[in-house]
Amino acid sequence: MSEDIILKEKHGLVTVLSMNYRPYNLIGPTLTQPLLAALRQAVEEGSRAVVLRSALRHFCAGADVALFASRIDPKGQSATSPLDTLRGFETLSVPIVASVHGVCLGGGLELALACDYIVAAASAKLGSVETALGLHPLMGGVQRQVQRIGAARAKEMSMLGRRYDAATLERWGLINLVVPDEQLDAAALSVAQELAHGPTVAHAATKQLAAVAANEGVEAADLAMVELQKPIWASQDIKTGLASFRANGPGLAQFEGR
Repeated sequence: MSEDIILKEKHGLVTVLSMNYRPYNLIGPTLTQPLLAALRQAVEEGSRAVVLRSALRHFCAGADVALFASRIDPKGQSATSPLDTLRGFETLSVPIVASVHGVCLGGGLELALACDYIVAAASAKLGSVETALGLHPLMGGVQRQVQRIGAARAKEMSMLGRRYDAATLERWGLINLVVPDEQLDAAALSVAQELAHGPTVAHAATKQLAAVAANEGVEAADLAMVELQKPIWASQDIKTGLASFRANGPGLAQFEGR
């Protein structure tokens, strides 16, 4: 069954992964485990960027609430953790572009926020709606909203539980780009192709440094910077970039991602 949950297409240096867990791509191990495996496989097969999208009507309608009953505990303990999923996205060595259409709610929004770039269709509706269940975002949504749009807007989203149009969340800075519905797939692939053809050794270091800055602060990022930049100085990409700049000026280097 897992083979059908994640559909894979290769477009040059980009792998497009389409979630196909009917009916609504509900978040739980049945979806996240094959998704993490597919992300790792994409890198192993040489892809230098990934697009995450849905093959269904909606990107993701949230978590599988059937899983929550087993988590209720009088001591407030949680039997499961979303950290494996979040770390799998954050530590992946290539950029992940989320391509969002339909509804993207609760855990679905958190999945998109774990990506490096979010493109949304104009008609998409996004929100942290967990408050309707007596919850708040359980998969890192609160803190990632704070990082992107500040504490006031993050509390608004998580406490009021509203659905927002994509243009509003682009204006706030939660998502990167809104495009007409019919242009979504092409726009997401275009962004991913641009990233994939860039210096992906440097992109990997950027992901790591951004994670340190977001999780531990600017001072910690400054201290980690020299170590995280070592692969860049040892790469073929930096040699290619400098040689191309000297010969042709900026913007014409053809990087190999190594």
